[in-house]
Amino acid sequence: MITDSLLLNINNIKKKYTKGNYTKNALKGVSLEVFKGEVLALLGVNGAGKTTLSSIIASLHPATEGDILWQGTSIYTNLINYREIVSLCPQQPNFNDALTLEDNLKFAGRFFKMSETAINDRIAVLSKQFGLTEYLKQYSYVLSGGYLQRFMIARSLMHNPKLLILDEPTVGLDPHIRRELWNIIKNLKQEGITTILTTHYLDEAEYLADRVCILQNGQIKLIDKPENLKADFKKHNLEEVFLALMNEQV
Repeated sequence: MITDSLLLNINNIKKKYTKGNYTKNALKGVSLEVFKGEVLALLGVNGAGKTTLSSIIASLHPATEGDILWQGTSIYTNLINYREIVSLCPQQPNFNDALTLEDNLKFAGRFFKMSETAINDRIAVLSKQFGLTEYLKQYSYVLSGGYLQRFMIARSLMHNPKLLILDEPTVGLDPHIRRELWNIIKNLKQEGITTILTTHYLDEAEYLADRVCILQNGQIKLIDKPENLKADFKKHNLEEVFLALMNEQV
């Protein structure tokens, strides 16, 4: 069923990796809905399927089986149009460090066929929003880890996507820098941007997410609001809920 608030309908996504005699079923039939303007956190231990699922949603890798519907139609019928509304901010920087930050942003805009006027206007907005104006003519080596991540998110937003996928956006950062980025991600919600957040930090998911989706062995174990999960498990925080779930499998 299509509703005004529904952005994506993910139906029975499976992903199998095969190399020689080795086969791994990374996803085993994942189905969920993603709603406009929400922050959805994907949680799970290493190998649970978080990165695989997010990369399929980003259309970087095809699903072995299943489908993703956008506006009621499979994204695979017109990937070009779908890719105009989605953006992935990877965990590791993947920009050209031989270009200035401004030129990297311009390159991202041209990739999405934005006009030069639109590119310059967007850079002005994003550089102010992310505190990057003074660094635009500089190269990436001048940025601290926190500002580098700010820049990565800003670049991901150049084409005004409706869906932003953040893969471990605060890993390795100092606590106060993580908090600054949390506020930035919170503000994206006010702009109506849907965010899928892949993270190992349970406090991060609890603070940011409207819903959390806990993956285990390529399947959805639970999906609900953090406050509902804490109430159901009678726990004080999401980390205690997660540990209780993991202990059930021991």
